[in-house]
Amino acid sequence: MPTRVGSRKVIRWHRWFRTSRRAKSSPQRERPRPREKKPNVFARIALFVRQVFAELRKVVTPTRQELLKYTAVVLGFVVVMMALVYGLDVLFVWITSYVFGVPGA
Repeated sequence: MPTRVGSRKVIRWHRWFRTSRRAKSSPQRERPRPREKKPNVFARIALFVRQVFAELRKVVTPTRQELLKYTAVVLGFVVVMMALVYGLDVLFVWITSYVFGVPGA
């Protein structure tokens, strides 16, 4: 029996738990269907190759202008990342030489 809290009905936890498990119970098991016969290895390979060519027909190749733009973006990103790694490397070398000192100097 629900209890009232303020103006909302609150269902007790144990009742919710009992009914939620019942709702999740699985229906009667269906009989397994008979398996379809698999095609032989060569038929599967041929099907795969046909599907590959079908997917390749869907590919849109970029124009020369787009290709140059994408290449410039990638090269620019690589240069920025190289500069960042180089800067961090120099910073860490400076910090370690400051903390531990340079031997023989």
